[in-house]
Amino acid sequence: MNIAVAKGDGIGPEIMEAVLTIFREARVDLSYTFVDMGKWVFDKGYSNGMTPEAQQTIESLGILFKGPMETPKGKGVKSVNVTARKTWNTYANKRVFQTLHGVDTVFSKAGIPIDVTVVRENIEDTYGGIEHMLTHDVALSRRFITRPGSMQVVRYAFEMARKKNARRITCGHKANIMKITDGLFLECFYEVAKDYPDLKADDVIVDDLCMKLVTRPDLFDVVVLTNLQGDIVSDLCAGLVGGLGFAPSANIGDHICIFEAVHGTAPDITGKNIANPTALLLSGLTMLRHLGLMESAAIIENALLYTLEQGIRTGDFGDRNKLALNTTEFAQAIINNFGKIPEHGSKPILPNKPITQTIFKLEKNPLIISKEMEDEAIVGVDMFIESAEQPNDVAEKCLKHTLDLFKLVTISNRGTQVWPKGSIFTNVVNQYRCRFESVGEIPLSQVDIIELYKRLSADFKICSTELLNMWGGKKAYSLAQGQ
Repeated sequence: MNIAVAKGDGIGPEIMEAVLTIFREARVDLSYTFVDMGKWVFDKGYSNGMTPEAQQTIESLGILFKGPMETPKGKGVKSVNVTARKTWNTYANKRVFQTLHGVDTVFSKAGIPIDVTVVRENIEDTYGGIEHMLTHDVALSRRFITRPGSMQVVRYAFEMARKKNARRITCGHKANIMKITDGLFLECFYEVAKDYPDLKADDVIVDDLCMKLVTRPDLFDVVVLTNLQGDIVSDLCAGLVGGLGFAPSANIGDHICIFEAVHGTAPDITGKNIANPTALLLSGLTMLRHLGLMESAAIIENALLYTLEQGIRTGDFGDRNKLALNTTEFAQAIINNFGKIPEHGSKPILPNKPITQTIFKLEKNPLIISKEMEDEAIVGVDMFIESAEQPNDVAEKCLKHTLDLFKLVTISNRGTQVWPKGSIFTNVVNQYRCRFESVGEIPLSQVDIIELYKRLSADFKICSTELLNMWGGKKAYSLAQGQ
């Protein structure tokens, strides 16, 4: 099989060379096409951090193995790592965090074993990077959670949990506050759970989850979360097992998959040949198993685990009384231990069953959409307006423009209601949300909304609008704090 390889920036080329050397010595049945991605590609004028040839190669091969990459600071460009995941819809980020004997942590010293798999939604949430300044004082970031996107990652998490014989799968969320967005993700979780009665499925509010992970991580098995929360929790879990230097990462999609180290480029040690290649190697082993190269993966992983058990280390971990090896020497130590079995966590030597590579030639963007509920209705609109006036003054002007179709229901500032009731102690900024709802049972159209917009614009700068929708008689919008 042929896969695409991007060496990365900083220490990327050094650790990638170490890993590929281990693969070659283990006679891994892969060939490599090297592609141009990373900071130096940004610097050549490619705004997405990859050349067109690189994109074409990756899309034709379907597998990308990549080192850490840097995004130039202060140039207004998006992270190449996030761009790659989103461009190719690698919707599930899987990170496995396990106790590694020879890597001392608080939990290993206490004899508490850790084996937690975090599945993070990889496409949506605030990572769309859709942001605007509504006024000179108020910034807005749009957070997208979709039903099809949530179903994709949750379904993957349940399938993966079943294959690894997980005892428990947990949804981490903040649906107690973000009732619409996280509420939708949690709803999808329990909808999918119905198809997996053999798995114990439960949910935990994300802040409580973090507390439990740092006190009793052995209670958890598989955890699935939205993008931002998953990003934070996965780094927290890395800290439980020794840091990002021991955290593999796989980005799984229907057509393309990316396997990468998620730690930084470490410019302070670039070129010194002292970086730890373990995270990239573990990611590579995940890739080998994804490709069906089970025997190769087990031989290498057993050698890595045996090497760590012997106290062999790079300078960033382990017993400081023992000599630290450089990157090349550490890779060679693993190679020298091929065929040896670790005392803890040894992997069974299963036969290789290479997958048949599928070359996808898509003619149009895949459309993922669920069946729409009946009885859709527009029942109002939120008008986000700029004003430095007091809430009552804002309300007085709004009331002039309600027409016969609308009633002004509430005005909030930073999500807290300030009209028709509120507190004089509530600080306000120069941006209000004015909620207009339909009068009685009169249906509303977008034309009605536009007419209200026109009338309000005589008194206010309107920063943004959001329709108040209902499906099947259920409100699809949240209330203001205190409403």
